[in-house]
Formats: sequence, structure tokens, C-alpha cells
Amino acid sequence: MRQKTTARLVAAGAALALALTACSASPPALVQADGVERVSAEESAYPAELALLRASARKLGAALLTDGGDAGSGNVVSSPGSLLVALAMLRVGASGATAAEMDSVLGFPAEHRDEALNALLTSLEAFDGDPGSVDEKDPPRRPVLHTANGLFVDKGEPTGERYLQSLARYYGTGVYPVDFQDEAATKPAIDAWVNQNTGGRIKEAPAKYDRRDTFSVLNAVYFASAWKVPFDPADTSDLPFTTSDGGQVSVPTMSGVQDLAYARGAGWQAVDLPYAEGFVMRLVLPDSGTSGPGAQDAVDAALALEAADPAPVQIVLPRWDHKSDFDLRQVFTDLGLQTMLQTQTDFGSIQHGLKIQAAAQSASITVAEKGTIAAAVSQINARAVSGVAATEVIRFDRPFLYEIVHVASGLPLFMGRVSDPRAAGA
Repeated sequence: MRQKTTARLVAAGAALALALTACSASPPALVQADGVERVSAEESAYPAELALLRASARKLGAALLTDGGDAGSGNVVSSPGSLLVALAMLRVGASGATAAEMDSVLGFPAEHRDEALNALLTSLEAFDGDPGSVDEKDPPRRPVLHTANGLFVDKGEPTGERYLQSLARYYGTGVYPVDFQDEAATKPAIDAWVNQNTGGRIKEAPAKYDRRDTFSVLNAVYFASAWKVPFDPADTSDLPFTTSDGGQVSVPTMSGVQDLAYARGAGWQAVDLPYAEGFVMRLVLPDSGTSGPGAQDAVDAALALEAADPAPVQIVLPRWDHKSDFDLRQVFTDLGLQTMLQTQTDFGSIQHGLKIQAAAQSASITVAEKGTIAAAVSQINARAVSGVAATEVIRFDRPFLYEIVHVASGLPLFMGRVSDPRAAGA
């Protein structure tokens, strides 16, 4: 694996001049660690740790789907992968009861957490590309999976040098020193970072800006890919879909026969719909009349599909274009991360008296005949205060779950629910 040598790191609390203006059209200058290399990492060295991280991402995804975000229609799109990385970067600076709580609730590995995440992020970088170069009406055959970590700290507040060095070493993250009091310069700069790293699909940082904050950590994920076998638009027609409230609507629905991994379990069917390379959309459909698949059903489906051989499947799938916004503080509360939200001491290695003030995620997805475009941003803000087989037919004509999965690592990058395909996106 390649090694990344970073440039000079802002010393803890050092005042640096920034070329920021009120009309900033791009993120501020990134300052990186002098002599700190992004360490080389291989996934094969951390199989047990990566299994725990995948389980943690699924737990976060289940919590996001249960929360539902701001969508009144029942449709949800989220990124457990993005939230996992943002929380892991926060965990780097946690100690005491907060560190113990995060490890217990999130199921983080007891050792080599950051090394394993570094290996995971490195594997994803094989598909890195510029979101701004993607023609979203014609998704690329070579998938683009862009991830970015951003750390904005107030240049007047001392920030722990060991914390910054650890982020540089394992997450490839430098630091953007800003003046949070200068909202006219700093908010546009953070929004520009979000816009740039999501190809313009998400234009503003999801958490509410507050001039009193001194710390903001973000992760962005952008995905674009054509299907391995695109759907023929000539086969798309308006077909009935039963919504979560029992009503029936007519929606544009794609159809085709492909060789796909297909599985059936108690109360569900599932199929992996492959992208051109390296990723699949995993679709889990509850049996008619059931309450719908749960988190364990998704895990069971994943295990069954990974063991299934491709066979002819007729898939009938609606198009959709959805977005969701989440108040992550509520998600964290429901998960049981109370100490993490309340502590004013256990993030002292980041900034003295640091306390989480706001946390949010925005996500969007467009699924159509040619492929998929999806993006998400997670943000945590804080403040320093003290054979010839029979052809199966699977019709997604009622609410269903979906994931976008990186095949090599098994990481669910996006996870969502379609309750009514008609609801518009951003």
C-alpha cells in the first residue's frame, strides 16, 4: 500500500493566518502533520477487528432507520459507514467513562481500532475519484467512491497535538484552523468542504452552525456507479406499489432478468444487484402481510446472499430519489451514548472542557435505470466549555430495505428504506 506523507501540523493552539473571506468559494487551507505519515495498512491483518466494525456499522444503520430522520413519508436514506468513521475519529480523543461507553455501545475493537479503520479506508480508496467530475445522468462504469474526513478547530483554542497526529496517522486527516466567531467566513468554508466532497448533492453542513463552537469533525461519502447490467428504459412502466400505510399508488418501475445472488428466509426474500465493479445494492423484501424486515433479517440476508450462487432472477424495482436529515444527538441518546453527550472532561485530549453540542447527518440517493448516485455527510460539533435454474421473481412492490455494500470489506456504506418511491429527493 502507498504511504502518504503529510505537511506541517498546526501546533496545539497555535495562531495561523488563514486566507478566508466572507465570500469563500472553497474550503480553507488544510494544515497537516509535519513528519507524520499515513501508515500503511492491509485489511488481511485485522479480520476480527473489521468484523466488529462491520457489526458496529450495522448497529448504527439500524438506529438510523429506527429514528427515521425528518422524512414524514417513511422513506429513509442514511450512511452508517459515514457515521462509523465520524464517531471513530471522535473516539480517538475520548478517555475515561466516555471511552468505555463508546466501546461498549458501539462494539468497537478493544485493540487496533484505528489501524483497522485505516485499512478499511485504504481499501475504499481504490475507487476514489472527484465527485465533481461525475455526470449524474450517466453514472460511470468504473465506480466512484469518494470519502473525506474534515476537522475544523478554532485557531484560538488549544487542540491536543497527539490527537491531531493520530488523525493524520490513521485517518489521513489534517486540520482546518478557523475562527468560529467569524461566521461570515467560517460557515461558507465548512459548507464549501461539504459541497466539494459530495459533488454538490449536499450543499450545506448538516449540523446547525454556532459561533460558540470550537470543534467540528465531518465525514463525507459519495458514491456513483452504473449497474453491471443496466435496466432497459423501454421496460420501465407504471406499476402498482403498496405504501406503508396500506394505500396503493402507481410508480415508474424498472424490470429485467439477470443472474443474481438470491436468497429466501423466514418472512423475507433478498437479492444482490451488482454494480459494474466492487459494489452491490442489497435489497431485502418482506413477505406480504408481514411487518417488514428487521435488523437481524438484514444480517441473515447478508450471510445467505454471500453464500448464494448467481441464478436467473426477474427483478421488478421502482426508481427512487430520496433524501434524509438526522438529528444524531437523538440517535446517540437512543443508542445509550449518554456519557458521550454529557461529558465535559473525557474529551480533554482534544480540547479542554470539550462538550458535544450538535450532531447531524444528511444523505441522499437517486436510483434509476443506468445506476445509482448517493452522498452523505456526518458532522459532530463540540465546544470547549469548562445449472438451468427456475427463474425466481422478486417484485419490490411494497416497502423494502436497501444497502450499498462494498463487497471486499462487507461495509454497508448506505442503508435505507423505500416506503413510497414517489417522494421526491433534494
